[in-house]
Amino acid sequence: MNKSNLRALLTPIVLALAIVFGMMLNRFLPDRTQVSASSEMFLPVTGSKLDLIISMIQNSYVDTVDTRQIVENTIPVLLKDLDPHTVYIPAKDMQRANEGIVGNFGGVGIQFYKYLDTVTVVKVVPGGPSEKAGIKDGDRIVRVNDSLVAGVKMGQDKIQELMRGELGTKVELTIARRGEPKLIKKEVVRGSIPVKSVDVAYMLNDTTGYLKTNTFGMHTYAEFMQALVKLKAEGMRKIIIDLRENEGGVLPIAIQMINEFLDADRLILYTQGQAQPRTDYKSNGKGQFKDLRVDVLISEFSASASEIFAGAIQDNDRGLIIGRRSFGKGLVQEQRMLPDGSALRLTVARYYTPSGRSIQKPYNEGKEKYYNDIYNRLVHGEFSQKDSIVFDENLKYQTVGGRTVYGGGGIMPDVFVPQDTTGVTSYLSSVINRGLTLQFTFQYTDNNRKKLSQYETEEDLLNYLRHQGLVEQFIRFADSKGVKRRNILIQKSYKRLEANIYGNIIYNMLGLEAYLKYFNKSDATVQQGIELLEKGEAFPKAPAETEEEVTKDNKDGKKKRTAQAYGITEDPTRIFDFAEASIS
Repeated sequence: MNKSNLRALLTPIVLALAIVFGMMLNRFLPDRTQVSASSEMFLPVTGSKLDLIISMIQNSYVDTVDTRQIVENTIPVLLKDLDPHTVYIPAKDMQRANEGIVGNFGGVGIQFYKYLDTVTVVKVVPGGPSEKAGIKDGDRIVRVNDSLVAGVKMGQDKIQELMRGELGTKVELTIARRGEPKLIKKEVVRGSIPVKSVDVAYMLNDTTGYLKTNTFGMHTYAEFMQALVKLKAEGMRKIIIDLRENEGGVLPIAIQMINEFLDADRLILYTQGQAQPRTDYKSNGKGQFKDLRVDVLISEFSASASEIFAGAIQDNDRGLIIGRRSFGKGLVQEQRMLPDGSALRLTVARYYTPSGRSIQKPYNEGKEKYYNDIYNRLVHGEFSQKDSIVFDENLKYQTVGGRTVYGGGGIMPDVFVPQDTTGVTSYLSSVINRGLTLQFTFQYTDNNRKKLSQYETEEDLLNYLRHQGLVEQFIRFADSKGVKRRNILIQKSYKRLEANIYGNIIYNMLGLEAYLKYFNKSDATVQQGIELLEKGEAFPKAPAETEEEVTKDNKDGKKKRTAQAYGITEDPTRIFDFAEASIS
């Protein structure tokens, strides 16, 4: 048999055997889908573990899930072990978060307060959209567009959200007005509503000005300078700058403001971080108020840029710091935008006052303990006892004039003003904590708005209120709400109750400026500032002893020193107990 004949005979046999073998092999091998699925687990991947996990969930999870929400929930967990001031801001919260910084928002221009499920206009912003549309103080808002807001359980934040929006857009407000039998509909075109950062600027006496700012936003420097120029024209030669309850804001703005009070080439602060080399910020000598006598007021709620301001003034011996130890935030954040409109406020550096001290308080034991520090300071008597504050001698620094200052936890004032607990009773605490003073004063204001509107100054309004027996009316009101009359306790707290009631009504009718003018007349910290300025002590010098040299041996062997204090006290119930309205 030749080769060609043999090939022809064997070829079909070999093919048949190959087919049979292939069929048998296929029985013992996993199918292609199994091989593909299992092998994916071992394919090389790019990106982080988090990227991989999100991708796995998105592509392979058994059910449909919203991976965007998973990411939103995951980011705070990623940040929880960092410092307390590195925070994630979702896109939906960005506008609200930036309002104080930007200095305005799109809204209708009213202050409102929700009382007993009724949304009441406390004050219409002068010249704002609502005033143009004919909205009046005291109007009740029933609907915002198609949304019912009266008689329903809806928070002030939600109501505020309904009324705010893009500039130029329209919103329909349905209102009920005293004396009008039918509901009234008003179309309001949303406008730019300013968020003021300088609350008030006025003359305390013929030569001393007073200025209070609540934040350091993009417009604060301009507002600040306008206020100072106005006060100077009115005869100001001395100034009290009130930074109590000011939680900070934009660093460059604070630097601009401090620069106005310093000679050339004076260090304002410096910043430094792991990824950021030391950067010094110095004055340029072009400030308009380098010779102005200055007092700065701070409290335990003064933080960040407020502490930068106070620290620069103190370390340069430029003025006196008066009040109580500040919050202790010495970290610098940068706001970095993310693709979806959200942002990360990331701590990138620490800041140091001109003397070289970091005033950042410890946060290594967790955020809860960090923020509870204020409460612990209260419990341990720091707000009322001059010898309860101790400083580590290892964190001692010197001002340019040789005065001793301390780092490690806030700015300690040069003049410490403790709280006055005289007249604070369980009855007073109960009515304030339950919000009864707010409810009563709002109700009284609303029922007597026509009469009260006749008085244009806080003095005139106060003279009227003093003859209305309001404390007794309040006691009966509180009794109807479940807080029984306690005559002895009421007598002890009478002056505080009276001041609280008068102050709230003044705020409701005349606003924050009139409220502050009223309380500043009896504010121990403000009055101490006036006295020290009058004595010419605004430019501090290092005496032989600047503090009470009370030294203790701590358990760890470190020397500690107690703070200096003056024999004056501040009213603890004075801090803004008014019925603060939401702004839309």
